[in-house]
Amino acid sequence: MITKTVLLVEDNADDELLARKAFANMDFAHEVVVARDGEEALAYLYGPAQAKRALGASQPLVVLLDLNLPGISGLEVLKQIRLDARTRLFPVVVLSSSLQERDLVRSYSLGANSYIRKPVDFTEFEETVRQLASYWLQRNQVPPDRGYA
Repeated sequence: MITKTVLLVEDNADDELLARKAFANMDFAHEVVVARDGEEALAYLYGPAQAKRALGASQPLVVLLDLNLPGISGLEVLKQIRLDARTRLFPVVVLSSSLQERDLVRSYSLGANSYIRKPVDFTEFEETVRQLASYWLQRNQVPPDRGYA
């Protein structure tokens, strides 16, 4: 059975727990890797473990990216993903509580595939994550080489 990997970049423990709960209720093999800040996300994508992932198949099929992160911002993470040939084709879904139009515009300008405002209601948040996972992990088609160098 093939495991599908999601990179969840999220610093809010409650949102992480709800996302994990939504993924746990999915009926397919998957792995949720959590980066709690931008530095962890970039280390996962480009650090020493990246070479191992390039040989295996656990590159993320989708990155769920919060914008408001400690240290390196989500926008900077998105920018780095799009600048690197190994990751530029990764689907990136911004999942943010920001209501700022500039965040929405900047996210799309930097190459986000989607921008979803995090629902405040816990049940709605869980359902949103479930729908995102269903679409990006089961229905979406990714390029065969996914942009790896």
